[in-house]
Formats: sequence, structure tokens, C-alpha cells
Amino acid sequence: MQKISFVIPVYNEEDNLESLYREVSDIARKLGWPYEFCFVDDCSSDGSLAVLRRLAEADQRVRFLGFESNCGQSAALYAGFQHTTGDVVITMDADLQNDPADIPAMLNHYGDYEMVTGWRHSRQDTLSKKLASRVGNSFRNLMTSETIHDTGCSLKVMNGDMVRRIKMFRGLHRFLPTLMRLEGARVLEVKVNHRARMHGVSKYNNLQRGIEGFFDVLAVRWMIRKHLKFKIRQSHV
Repeated sequence: MQKISFVIPVYNEEDNLESLYREVSDIARKLGWPYEFCFVDDCSSDGSLAVLRRLAEADQRVRFLGFESNCGQSAALYAGFQHTTGDVVITMDADLQNDPADIPAMLNHYGDYEMVTGWRHSRQDTLSKKLASRVGNSFRNLMTSETIHDTGCSLKVMNGDMVRRIKMFRGLHRFLPTLMRLEGARVLEVKVNHRARMHGVSKYNNLQRGIEGFFDVLAVRWMIRKHLKFKIRQSHV
């Protein structure tokens, strides 16, 4: 491991950003590796972008991108991946529900695995959200032959070169474990803490996520079936 890049999508999270920056910075300094932040503002309508400007002015390790229009979490992650230089990429939400304190334990598995993804075993969400997530994850696993309990957990540690090779489409951030496997990654899921939201509101509803997720899983199933696999026996190039 040479450098860690934190990629954090942002949409209307102005009250959470400074606390998030401080928490992650404290963990990153203790880890001891060089690190950088890449915040991606998805055309927030609050003061999130102004907060990111202040953080970037105060810390040269902080960079940010600001979208011209709202494009969604997959686009924000993809843009962040392409604008980072770390050989290890860590993603998380900006709402403070992911716990940065879980990162060191996840990194202990990195190397044996090219992706370590979080499982919010005790979710601090409404019952309807938890039920919808369980149904969605079960359906995705059935259709993609996966075993991941919680594809929606944003706390992930990934090989930078592999994740930058993935071509993202809207909604496919929920399939990152499968897409990383297609790149050759070994994937491990570990239990992580999940905290109650203190500021702001959730950006999704169950109906919206269910409809989009149905079509997304069909697309990923097609990608799995059509994925090119070959080994070079001889070469003269």
C-alpha cells in the first residue's frame, strides 16, 4: 500500500461534512500512509459545496468536484475514481452513518483480498428500509450468483487500479462487488458499525430503489454472461 484515496459522494450534507473530514483525517493520520480526499458534490442545493471549498483551502490533501447537474451516486463515485491517484480507494457516505473507526480492521484484510466491503449487520434505519434492503439483496444475489449480504453499504476498500477500470452506469454502484470480481478481485465482506443519521435526510425511497434495482440487476446479469474471459498461451508482441 502506497497511498489511500478517500472517495466520498456528497448531496446536501453540509451539516455533516466538517465532522466527517475530522473523523476520517484522525483515522488516516494514525494509519500512517499518505492519503487524499476526493469529495464529489452531486449538485447540492444547500451549502455543501461552500464547505468543501473551505476544507480544500485549509488542507491540500482535500480535493473536490462539483457536478453541474444532479447525476446520482454512481456518477459521483465514477468521477471520484477517475480523479484519484491512490493504489487503495476507500469509499463511504457523507452522512456520518458509516463509521471511519472500522477502516483499520478492514485494511487488515487488504492484500489477501482486493476488495473488502462492509456489512451493516445492525442497521440504524427504519424497519421498512431494512426489509426492502433484505429483499433487494436477496434478489440481486439470486440473479448474479453473489453471496453479499449488504451491497448498499458504501464503506468499501478497493484496489485502485481495478476499480478505475470499471465502466460505471447509473445505479451500478450497488453491484461493485460483482463488478470487481469481473476484474479479478477477491472479495471479502466484513461486519461494520452503522450509526444513526444525525443531520439531513435520506435521499432514496423504497419504491424508487426497487424499480431501478430490478432493471439494474438485469443489466449486470447480462454483463456477467457476456464477460470476456481468456488466457494468453503464447505471445510475440
